[in-house]
Amino acid sequence: MSESANQEHQALAAVRDRIDAIDLEILRLISERARCAQQVARIKTEARGGSVQFYRPEREVAVLRRIKEANPGPLDGEEVARLFREIMSACLALERPLKAAFLGPEGTFTQAAAIKHFGHSVVTQAMATLDEIFREVEAGACDFGVVPVENSTEGVVSHTLDLFMSSPLMITGEVCLRVHQHLLSKAPDLASIRRVYSHQQSLAQCREWLDRHLPSAERLPVGSNAEAARLVAGDPEAAAVAGLQAAEIYKLGVLAERIEDEPSNTTRFLVIGQQDAPPSGQDKTSLLLSCKNQAGGLYHLLAPLSKHGISMSRIESRPSRRGLWDYVFFIDILGHRQDPEVAAALQILEQEALLFKVLGSYPVAVL
Repeated sequence: MSESANQEHQALAAVRDRIDAIDLEILRLISERARCAQQVARIKTEARGGSVQFYRPEREVAVLRRIKEANPGPLDGEEVARLFREIMSACLALERPLKAAFLGPEGTFTQAAAIKHFGHSVVTQAMATLDEIFREVEAGACDFGVVPVENSTEGVVSHTLDLFMSSPLMITGEVCLRVHQHLLSKAPDLASIRRVYSHQQSLAQCREWLDRHLPSAERLPVGSNAEAARLVAGDPEAAAVAGLQAAEIYKLGVLAERIEDEPSNTTRFLVIGQQDAPPSGQDKTSLLLSCKNQAGGLYHLLAPLSKHGISMSRIESRPSRRGLWDYVFFIDILGHRQDPEVAAALQILEQEALLFKVLGSYPVAVL
């Protein structure tokens, strides 16, 4: 061995020895954190009996924000937050594994959002419809549900909003997921494709690409992207627009990657549960309101928000189903309902609105 090669070998050996020592120290610290989580569970159980809430969304998001701010690199903040999310997920599962319902089957973006929010230690349960997700959480069969609410390209998921009108569930969190669409199939090439299956939102998100590359293929909307992948697995002349997780589950090839028309295509999901979260310092509050159907009705209804300096980040209208041309408004504002200014504005809104419902206060998503 030459002298330079010997020096390289010694230098690499020294670094690898250091990595081995660091790995053992990381393992020791993770184990210590897990024992602390078990101790927290014992303390809570002894103090509160059977009504223990182990999952604290405001606590978890505060940890992730602090980690991202303190991150010295070279890993970027999002990657570091993802690693710590998994550590917290595994430690929480020692206290009690969480169950989260999502829009199935396996491999949907909704399942990916649930895992991003809760970590891989969560027990995800696939539901056939959004209605079933709400029912499972209302019945207590699942701790939480994850439902899509809006897409940056195609807008609001109206059925999700409609379900909040009659459900007692609260919004406990939000997840923003960058969505990359891929064309999946068992066909050898694009020329073999006669049919394209996907959720109607995903078909719309890839409209220009499909017009350009598969103008003659029939587009068939189905309940979810994963359902599209399942159908395509048995049809050699079909393709699905879906995520890579669906390709792995249903053993499909990838004919084209990232076919969404907007590269920044993002879907926002809501986490629903029996109660909302305490303040985290950076929160949103979602409201369901209606006003008198008269000129300036909405303007006067929202005036308390302006008066108290509260920013409104989103507003959507939906038919109320109570009368012709009668609408309700879904509104997101910045701040927690326990914040003094928000509480003061909500008190006035409750007096002025024909319908007033707080859907929940919850931490702003950690991207």
